[in-house]
Amino acid sequence: MAAAPDPVARPLRVGVLASGEGTNLQALLDTVHGREAHVAALACDKPDARALIRAAGAGVPSKVFPRADFATREDRDTAIAAWLVAEGVELVVLAGYMAILTPVFVGAFEDRIVNVHPSLLPAFPGIRAIEQAVDHGVEVFGVTVHLVDDGVDTGRILLQDAIRIPGTPSAAEVHEALRPLEHRLLPEAVRRAAAGPL
Repeated sequence: MAAAPDPVARPLRVGVLASGEGTNLQALLDTVHGREAHVAALACDKPDARALIRAAGAGVPSKVFPRADFATREDRDTAIAAWLVAEGVELVVLAGYMAILTPVFVGAFEDRIVNVHPSLLPAFPGIRAIEQAVDHGVEVFGVTVHLVDDGVDTGRILLQDAIRIPGTPSAAEVHEALRPLEHRLLPEAVRRAAAGPL
């Protein structure tokens, strides 16, 4: 008698936070969604974010948490975290989320928040990282995927890749050149999280 097949592992439930176009969300939907992971929820801070359209097209539940609706950042982060927990989210992915998370949120998903950042951390943390790098005159630009802690882009680095762009590129040119790296590294980090602790 043949042995019963091994049960298929349940996909990792991922919640995504995004503020804009949602190209990194789309990369997750195109690569790991329905395979190693299930994108279970999208939270946005901007009601006009194109990421919401991408989520709707994939049948992913989404909710908007406008900054103006909350007295404090902590109040908003508490509401977002509660909604993600209710949606069964196990890993949070920041995919172009343009707000710094408070310790309230980070504590709710400790060691389970992944961010993609457009620089080779620890160089050029924080906002306008590409502009910082261009102003500094670097020729090697990169992308970092890291765990989120209470600092600003100070969490443990998980993955990095770099490209050389000689000359004096604009920030927009650098951003466009880095997108393929983001769209490859972020899904890879989710695959690794699905396979075991990061």
